[in-house]
Amino acid sequence: MRALVTGAAGFIGSTLVDRLLSDGHSVVGLDNYASGRATNLEHLVEVVEFAFVEADIVTADLQAIFAEHQPEVVFHLAAQIDVRHSVADPQFDASVNVIGTVRIADAARQTGVRKIVHTSSGGSIYGTPPTYPTAEAVPTDPASPYAAGKVAGEIYLNTFRHLYGLECSHIAPANVYGPRQDPHGEAGVVAIFAQALLSGKSTKVFGDGSNTRDYVFVDDVVDAFVKASGPAGGGQRFNVGTGVETSDRQLHSAVAAAVGAPDDPEFHPPRLGDLKRSCLDIGLAEQVLGWRPRVDLDEGVARTVEYFRQKHSG
Repeated sequence: MRALVTGAAGFIGSTLVDRLLSDGHSVVGLDNYASGRATNLEHLVEVVEFAFVEADIVTADLQAIFAEHQPEVVFHLAAQIDVRHSVADPQFDASVNVIGTVRIADAARQTGVRKIVHTSSGGSIYGTPPTYPTAEAVPTDPASPYAAGKVAGEIYLNTFRHLYGLECSHIAPANVYGPRQDPHGEAGVVAIFAQALLSGKSTKVFGDGSNTRDYVFVDDVVDAFVKASGPAGGGQRFNVGTGVETSDRQLHSAVAAAVGAPDDPEFHPPRLGDLKRSCLDIGLAEQVLGWRPRVDLDEGVARTVEYFRQKHSG
């Protein structure tokens, strides 16, 4: 198939590009390098089946790009990804995550794209839900402009599906981690811990360490995107996680063990707006897509630490 990946230079996007190419597909990557890195794609410079377009989904002539490359499936991962920035500047967040998504959908429906696989947010759209692990049937309750924008993207794409016949599915990942994650962002706590501990620097845990998240390895998330590109799951959201809650304290211990560093974080006051718990029910993805995570936390953390260890020594 011919695939187009927005956000292709990002942590998840570049890993998806690699997977699609290894599966024998031709891929067009699109990114404006706002948060993605050219180094994540530099190994593909001479790959014939890969083309790259530097473009911003908010301002580019997307219809012309789609018409030139004729993708069958669009994997839409480009986004403003910082929850705190969305709170500080909700208009900018909406311009990228809502308007940008609508522009992608409009270009897709005018150029014969078969399906869009859209990135939602399993870690934020349910707010503080009544049940854990949280299933897709739980009503969304966005607690940030970022989460609201992700829900709006789902609604717009499902509307395009009903109006124009443009197929879509939505992948709602839990807390994704793995090689290429940004150790300087707000969300990449595994990468942040790994980088700091490898450098002999102090690490911070906000709150008493009891907050939980559902950590899912990037290769497993990419596998869900690929499985969602087929005919199954039209208009549906799929939670993509592990169904296992890991506390901040447990996570720090796992990363410290993989690094071989002291397990002694600094504890700081909780941050405003941080969720106390997050854990996803992944039964629907298993039932409809035949997807399950394969990489457990210890293996995933070890692989992530090894990536940062090589970068650190290189």
